[in-house]
Amino acid sequence: MVVSEEANPPVEGEAPSKKAAKKAAKAAEKQQKKAEHKGANPAQNETSEPDISQGLYGVYKLINSDGDHRDRVYVDVKDLSEKVVGQTVWVRARLQTTRAKGKQCFAVLRQNSSTVQLLISVSDENSVSKQMVKFTGNITKESIVDIQATVVKTGAAVESCTVQRLELSGRQVWVVSPARAQLPLQIEDAARPEISDDPEALKIRVNQDTRLDNRVLDLRTPANQAIFRIEAGVCRLFRDILTQRGFVEIHTPKIISAASEGGANVFTVSYFKSSAYLAQSPQLYKQMAIAADFDKVFTVGAVFRAEDSNTHRHLTEFVGLDLEMSFKQHYHEVLDTIGQTFTDMFRGLQEQFASEIATVGQQYKVEPFRFLDPPLRLEFPQAVQMLKEAGVTLGDEDDLSTPDEKLLGRLVKAKYDTDFYILDKYPLAVRPFYTMPDPNNPKASNSYDMFMRGEEILSGAQRIHDPEFLTARAKHHGIDIDKIAAYIESFRLGCPPHAGGGIGLERVVMLYLGLDNIRKTSMFPRDPKRVTP
Repeated sequence: MVVSEEANPPVEGEAPSKKAAKKAAKAAEKQQKKAEHKGANPAQNETSEPDISQGLYGVYKLINSDGDHRDRVYVDVKDLSEKVVGQTVWVRARLQTTRAKGKQCFAVLRQNSSTVQLLISVSDENSVSKQMVKFTGNITKESIVDIQATVVKTGAAVESCTVQRLELSGRQVWVVSPARAQLPLQIEDAARPEISDDPEALKIRVNQDTRLDNRVLDLRTPANQAIFRIEAGVCRLFRDILTQRGFVEIHTPKIISAASEGGANVFTVSYFKSSAYLAQSPQLYKQMAIAADFDKVFTVGAVFRAEDSNTHRHLTEFVGLDLEMSFKQHYHEVLDTIGQTFTDMFRGLQEQFASEIATVGQQYKVEPFRFLDPPLRLEFPQAVQMLKEAGVTLGDEDDLSTPDEKLLGRLVKAKYDTDFYILDKYPLAVRPFYTMPDPNNPKASNSYDMFMRGEEILSGAQRIHDPEFLTARAKHHGIDIDKIAAYIESFRLGCPPHAGGGIGLERVVMLYLGLDNIRKTSMFPRDPKRVTP
């Protein structure tokens, strides 16, 4: 017969052996698991009391589309209002937290960014048993549950939920998909304000790598739910605004035969018996579409940059919002269109995503984004003069460094009260070979950048559309003509004057919301050190 440790306790005053202590700890762990197992399997609970809730709670069988409950109507948490007070509804949501005490269990149900309080209270009238209360209290956090409940008014506002004047009085509780007991991070920790005014607030924070390693959990926070709805809104507004202006959406290849912007910052891929490259930009294909008489085009798609830049604003793969447009006489026809597109996008975000912007602001404290209509446009010499007056040493043909751009953003905000502006007429020496020179100033060019909160979010220009002039400019830059022969050839069939630019979606969202890292606005970011998840 095996004798348990409990049958032979150590003599008083005598320390138990390491083996005995280890065995006792193992037994305690086994007992705890047994208790948890009982809580999650109500039918196995040993109780002298009859279970009046039998058949009203438990774990669903696997939902494999067998047709069960297809007539059941669910209500979204965000749609709970006084109109449904007194009604019995079904809600499917995540169980964010539970707190069981005696004959009651309080829980918070979360659906996207909306939350509501659930109360399970022992009641013969409502067929709610102690076993059902205990079962609910033992459901693991982040499990998906189906709840049948009556909507009731609360005596006081539930400050911790978005639905504050109503709660759900539970009738049935079913686990649809359980989450494991030990989570790699807690949603409430990941959702804490980065800067809190409350001196009593917990200082627990989740670091960036932990968030990104467990991105599926991290994305469930209210701020992240809002960020990526805003990002979808930017895409939709970009498409809608340009479509209304007569633009055609095109889709360009991402596997190309030569580096689209030259240089070494390109990913090489095996392509059958040879090699190919991942597109750094859709520019060539946008220009070919203009030459093919589409007049105004835009595209939304992945852009790849093999830059070993581990900064707050660089990714190796991002979503590009690119546009190209022919014009009649002056590239400012295009510049005005792009500037107004941004202004309309900013206004659309204010009007259509106010609640999401407020949700992000609860975790990340930032000043509201400010812009002018029409947008502010400065010429490069004006910017240089503003920087010189602020003590920066800068030549007339020097490009702006990142610190210069950030300082200029602060100077522009102080002087003009705008976070968005356009900088026109960059020095020709700092722009690519295909940029059209300024006809009135040989040192300037018909090129422009656009900025949000002092950081570049678009770079563009009038492109040279004459093949002979383009060849001469390429030779001036020391570029091998054979490597860009296909590009030059595309203009030999006649091409209208045109201009355009490329925008980084994630960077626009980051700067509009005033966030400090582009990884916060990339759902599954790719940078030199991360290719998972």
